[in-house]
This record gives sequence, C-alpha cells and structure tokens, in this order.
Amino acid sequence: MKKYLRILSYVKPYWFSATLNIVFNLLVIIFSLVSFVMLVPFLNLLFGIEKLVETKPDISFSPDAMMDYLNYFISQIIINQTKYQALVFICVFLLSTFFLRNLFRFFAMFTLAKVRIGTVKDMRNELYKKLLILPLSYYSGQKKGDIIARTTTDVQEVEISIINYIEMIIRDPITIIVYFVTLFIMSPRLTLFVLIILPVTGFIIGRIGRSLRKESKVGQDKFAGLLAVIEETISGLRIIKAFTAIDFSNNRFQKMNDKYAKVLLKIYRTRDLSSPLSEFLSSVVIIIVLWFGGRLVLADDPSISAAMFITYIVIFSQIIPPAKTFATGYYNLQKGLASADRIFTVLDAEEVIEQKPNALPIKTFAHEIEYRDVSFKYQTDYVLKNINYSINKGKIIALVGQSGGGKSTFVDMIPRFYDVTKGEILIDGNNIRDYNIDDVRNLMGIVTQDPILFNDTVLNNIAFGKENVDEEDVIAAAKIANAHEFIQNMENGYHTTIGDRGMKLSGGQRQRISIARAVLRNPPVLILDEATSSLDTESERLVQDALSKVMSNRTSIVIAHRLSTIVHADEILVLQQGKIVEKGTHQQLLAKNGAYKKLYDLQAFQ
Repeated sequence: MKKYLRILSYVKPYWFSATLNIVFNLLVIIFSLVSFVMLVPFLNLLFGIEKLVETKPDISFSPDAMMDYLNYFISQIIINQTKYQALVFICVFLLSTFFLRNLFRFFAMFTLAKVRIGTVKDMRNELYKKLLILPLSYYSGQKKGDIIARTTTDVQEVEISIINYIEMIIRDPITIIVYFVTLFIMSPRLTLFVLIILPVTGFIIGRIGRSLRKESKVGQDKFAGLLAVIEETISGLRIIKAFTAIDFSNNRFQKMNDKYAKVLLKIYRTRDLSSPLSEFLSSVVIIIVLWFGGRLVLADDPSISAAMFITYIVIFSQIIPPAKTFATGYYNLQKGLASADRIFTVLDAEEVIEQKPNALPIKTFAHEIEYRDVSFKYQTDYVLKNINYSINKGKIIALVGQSGGGKSTFVDMIPRFYDVTKGEILIDGNNIRDYNIDDVRNLMGIVTQDPILFNDTVLNNIAFGKENVDEEDVIAAAKIANAHEFIQNMENGYHTTIGDRGMKLSGGQRQRISIARAVLRNPPVLILDEATSSLDTESERLVQDALSKVMSNRTSIVIAHRLSTIVHADEILVLQQGKIVEKGTHQQLLAKNGAYKKLYDLQAFQ
C-alpha cells in the first residue's frame, strides 16, 4: 500500500487536472446511464408492450416511482406526437447522449495527459538528480547498464503500467460504483446477490497478479543485465576484436538473451491469461445473474419486472468492460510495481556524502589543507592508514608509488568524492565536512588520466559547468592549455562537435581540452591524476608544457606515474599500502636510497 501512495504522491502537483478528469468521467457515466435507462422503457411503450401512462405520478425517490415517472415522460412524447416522430425524437436524443459521452471522454483523456506526462517527467527528474548526488562509492557496486535501465525502461514501464492504472483508478471505480448504485435502486435483492459472488473472481485475479509481479522483477533484472553487456561491448569493442573474442562475446550475449526470453515468455503467459480469464469470469457472473434474476421474473416477484430486468442486465453488462479493464490493469500494475521497486531502490539509496544544514561558505583557499589522522576503507580493508600531512598554499605536492597504494583515494577525499573513515581533513583550520560541498569543489580543478568529455562542441566542453561564459575566455583558457592551435584547425573551430566521449580527438587533444576546462575555472587548487601517463612522447610534451603553465602560482597535487614529470615538485610523497613511507624533494629522496630510488631506477632501466 505504501508503494501505491508513494507513486500517487507524484500525481499531487497535478491535482487540478486530475479533478477535471474525475468530473469529465462522471459526465461520461451519466450520459451512458441516461441512454441505457431510457431505451428499454421507451421501446416497451412505443411497441405497445406496456400501456401508456397518462396520469402524472407522484414524485418519489423509490425505484418504482422513478420508473413510473420515466414511463410518464416517454408516454407524453408518444401521446403528443406520432409514434414515428417519437421514434425520431428518441433516436436524436440517444445520438446526442452518445456524442456528449464521447466528447467528455475526450476531455477526460486530454486532462489526464498532463497528469500522466508530468508524473513520469517528475519521477525521471528526481531519479536523475539522485544519480548525480549519490557518492562514487555507490557506482562501484553497480552496472552501468542496470542504472541506464532504471532511468529509461523502468520509468517507461511505470508510465505504461502504473499511470494507466491511475487513470483506471480515477475512472473505472466511479463507473462501477455509479452503475452499482443504479442497480441497487432497481433491485436491491439481485444486486446483493451479485456483490456476494464478485469477491470470488477478485480473489482469483489477485493470485495471478502477485505471481506476475515476481516474474516481472526477475525479467527486469535480466533485461538490465543485457543492457550492461551491450554497454560493455560498445566500450570494449577494440579489445573484443583484438583478442578475436567476437564469437565468445556473441555466445555470452545469446545465453543471457535466452534466459531473458524464457522469463519474458512466463510473464507474457501469465499476463495473456488475464484477459480471457477475466472475460470468462465475467461471463460466468452474467450467466449467474441471468439465472437468478430470470427466476425472480418467472416467479412474478414484485421486486423486479421483466422490463426492469432487461434494463438491469443491459446496465450490468456495462460494468463488465471497466471491471475487465480494471482486472487487466491490475496485472500490468504488478509489472509496473516491480519497476517502481527498482526505481525506489535508487531513490532510497543512502547519501553517504551529506551536507550539514548550517554549512559554512568558503570562496578562497588561504593557508593549508591538512590531513589529521586520516584512515579510509571502501569495505573491509583500509586503503589509507593514519595519514598526517599538510599541503601549504602555493606548493606543488606529488604522490608516487605502486598501483593500489592509495594515491587516488588520497586526492579523492579533498573534493569529498569520499569521506574519511577515521580522522579529519581540514581546509584553513575547519573540517572539510563543515563547508558547503559545492564551495569546496569550486576551489578545485581536476584533470584525470582518462579525460571525461561529452558529445558536444569543444566550446561547451571547455565551459562545462559554467553559465554565460564569454568565448574569449574559453579561447584564452585553450591557449594556456596548448589547445587553441588544433581547435582552430577543426572543421567548425570551437563549435565542432567532438563525438561520444571526445572520440573524434586524439588522446593528447582530449587531455588538453580537459586542462583548458580546469584553467577556465581558475581554481586555487589543481588536482592532476596521472594526467600524462597514457600519452605518447609528443603529446606528453605538449600536455606537460600546458600543465606547467597552469600550475604556476597554484597549489597543485599531482599523482605521477612517470617520475620525470615531478622532479621539480616542492615535495614528493611515496605511498605504499596506504601509508606515507617517504617524503622530500626529488634529490632528497634519491639520496635516501629507499622506495623512491627503487622506483626511479626501475623507470630509468625501462
């Protein structure tokens, strides 16, 4: 029940449109009811099955009195005009009611469209924002394809299944209730009998619906796995071809696809059972009502006449389509709830990196960044152990060491991609957790080993995250990053689209655009995470020259793979197994003949 209410909470902003939808659906029901209620008595009087009523009956709210008054009204039409004119009148009247019923049905659908589209839009927006807020640690245990599936196909399933069901919740119960009230007025005894047998059909439908929900959850997980494989294949296509693994990859995908197809077959089998089953159960109910009501009429029961029984059956038959739709919608709802479960799992994920309500602003970096007794672990083992170190403003600090030593984790905690497990990090004397997160991150420019670029223009990639940027400022940043020359030679210059992840550019070009992006922010702190390790010699020279200009008069933290790039650092830290085992200048560390000297000699030998 909580999930239903949570989904309905997304409808709340669109309450006015939902209210209009209810009003229009009520009008649809009223005009449908009027046409059915008037048709049978009119035909009975027109063809002489019942006598014309010439005396106006007393007005009362009893079923018989209301029927007598309706007969009197129709009789007056026949008496005052010819039967042919009366027939024309009733045909025009019925045509008018059918026209108005469908007109209001259109208005009902029109008003619901805003509810439907707005609800799904808000859900997708909230989900995307949550994905942006969640810490990087959340994604380390997730597949990209699964996350994409949750934001696309799962949200789409919610729209198709649940939002359609919300329309049915608004429309069909009202239809059924109004019709049942009318039936109860016509024959309380027969209607009570119907209400006794209906719960049996509801129980059967409910059992199948619960089964469908379980199968749908498995199916959506399998589909997410398929998307993950497709994403991995596209990203790793070069390796797949290089290792002649096309058949291997194809077989792996086909096996997963076969498993998904089997689950999907079960889902369709269960879902497709819903329509014929609900139709059969509806037919059973109508036959039972026909049998029970027919017995009352044949026994001359005063509670219901033959004409009223015919009208009763006609109106009762109109309950079947919305009831059937409601039942079929219930099956689809179970599929939608399985998708909603997957969406809410993301929305309810813990936001480990939280900002305090009274967070302090910080616009400048004045003195130092201090690590005080800092330890960190991702799961069980500590990656950093009892780190104590201060980075003074304007200094260039380099981090070196073997892979897995904790270098990237060391710098990732400064912009709060992760929070320390023990100890604290301070900026200018205050715990980093006390500051506004965005303010802290605005102090920093980050250049990574693998440049993160977007399928957009060069200009928009350099200006990423900033609004109302002058093109002259972008060009100035590109010149500092040694990128202006090659950008000018591109087809549309700064307005050239660089493709998915910047794949139209070389590695060195991508890196220089990444550096230009950092330059444009003009940050007081620069973080370089092995920014030149994957480049060829010429590209490395251009990038290194750009970095030297960028680091001038800035606090810089450099993770280096090639030690030749950090020989001029003010201090070099050697990390091994999460600890600082050595620190000093390049010459000082060589003189110690320790871990740094071994790394240096190893690279010199290579």
